Amino acid sequence: MSSKVRVRFAPSPTGPLHIGGVRTALYNYLFAKKHNGDFILRIEDTDQNRYVEGAEDYIIESLNWCGISYDEGPGKEKDHGPYRQSERKDIYKKYAEKLIDTGKAYYAFDTAEELDEHRKDHEEKGKTFIYNWHNRQKLKNSLSLSKEEVTKKLENEEPYVIRFKSPQDETLALNDVIRGEMEIDTNILDDKVLFKSDGMPTYHLANIVDDHLMEITHVIRGEEWLPSLALHHLLYKAFGWKAPEFAHLPLILKPQGKGKLSKRDGEKMGFPVFPIEWKDPKTGEVSAGYREEGYFPQAVTNMLAFLGWNPGTEQEFFELDELVQAFELERVHKGGAKFDPEKTKWFQQHYIQLADNDMLTERFMELLEKREIKSKKDYTRKVVELIKERVVFVEDFWDQGYFFYIAPTSFEPKDSKKAWKNDSSQIMNELKEILGNVEDFHSENLQAVVKGWINGKEIGFGKVMMPLRLSLVGALQGPDLYVIAEMLGKKETLSRLETAIKTLK
Repeated sequence: MSSKVRVRFAPSPTGPLHIGGVRTALYNYLFAKKHNGDFILRIEDTDQNRYVEGAEDYIIESLNWCGISYDEGPGKEKDHGPYRQSERKDIYKKYAEKLIDTGKAYYAFDTAEELDEHRKDHEEKGKTFIYNWHNRQKLKNSLSLSKEEVTKKLENEEPYVIRFKSPQDETLALNDVIRGEMEIDTNILDDKVLFKSDGMPTYHLANIVDDHLMEITHVIRGEEWLPSLALHHLLYKAFGWKAPEFAHLPLILKPQGKGKLSKRDGEKMGFPVFPIEWKDPKTGEVSAGYREEGYFPQAVTNMLAFLGWNPGTEQEFFELDELVQAFELERVHKGGAKFDPEKTKWFQQHYIQLADNDMLTERFMELLEKREIKSKKDYTRKVVELIKERVVFVEDFWDQGYFFYIAPTSFEPKDSKKAWKNDSSQIMNELKEILGNVEDFHSENLQAVVKGWINGKEIGFGKVMMPLRLSLVGALQGPDLYVIAEMLGKKETLSRLETAIKTLK
């Protein structure tokens, strides 16, 4: 076993990668980097019936987008490849046979129909059928049959499976980094199938052999694998190999707290449960992704890090390298973590405030182009600077700043009722005349002129500022009004006042 920390993320390419899977990958990555170790991606595609076209590429693209790229894996081959289980098929059989040779496993020839009969018979008696020490001598396998019978069946190529021989009357002491010490009575374990006569291993055998050959030192995986821990521990022992350390992560729960977070929860409540958009190759159905919904990868990884872990300090915002420094497996919780869609938005808002204005300008310019709006880069950069603190997503720059690009042709009814009174048209006509005579149209000068005029007329500021904002914006929103007027320029400001006077009289 390597002394260097080596961890792996081993998804099955059966569809899009759920954010629970992304979190497992993230914790593996953080642990590896914290200990100057290696993070390996292994594709567990032995179940060819469930293989989905494009899923492997999707997994790799998702990890890269999140910034948690792997050191070894498909496309990054090193000494421990290949990294797809389907390409490792020939490796597993000799290990299954090795267990048979040492008496730790056996051939079983029971047909699916025969096993069904046993199950039905047990159910009728109110029992549960388990294939293990208490009945294996009565079933059709190499422990109950003579050597000659077994040889004959194998020569005749009768279908078989290789089952693990679970020990009897033993107490297993198991340790989990997150959950601590556990004890298991081996009498309750069944003799799991390790290998099938079609030449394919089951998950359990392939998983153990691959982890051993890839020199994995720590297995960090979801808590759904906790029931398999006893078998995996016994398999390491049967091979005479040193077992890695195990850590089983808590579930990510629905926002209400009961049950595992599912795709349906996201659809029902309007948030993604996948890192990037997924299009089902069979049905064409599209599932939302965080990337396409406008989230930054840092917001997603920061949110995921806190689903089941905390640093033990008040700090909540972590860049990826800061997470690496702070992460400890011992601080991962045992209990499930409730998913909070609003918290993800909160993280997103934080990271968009920190984002580089040039990058945000580029992204906003792309959105404007899609709307067929031509704009100078310097102008749009000013818009970005003005409204940045009001946005959560890049798309919000349009919602919060559309009036910098298009003149309002209609006015928000509620705001119009509030802002436009009987004398507003007259006041705005006067203001239009005042502004028409202003040469220096900078915001500071505009403020001085308008304030001086208002004070001279002895009218309330609201009587001027609210209808003026409504005229320029179309609603009672937006940043500093004098800055808006400066940005629009004299001609456009006067034109918008004219439209409002005509429309709202």
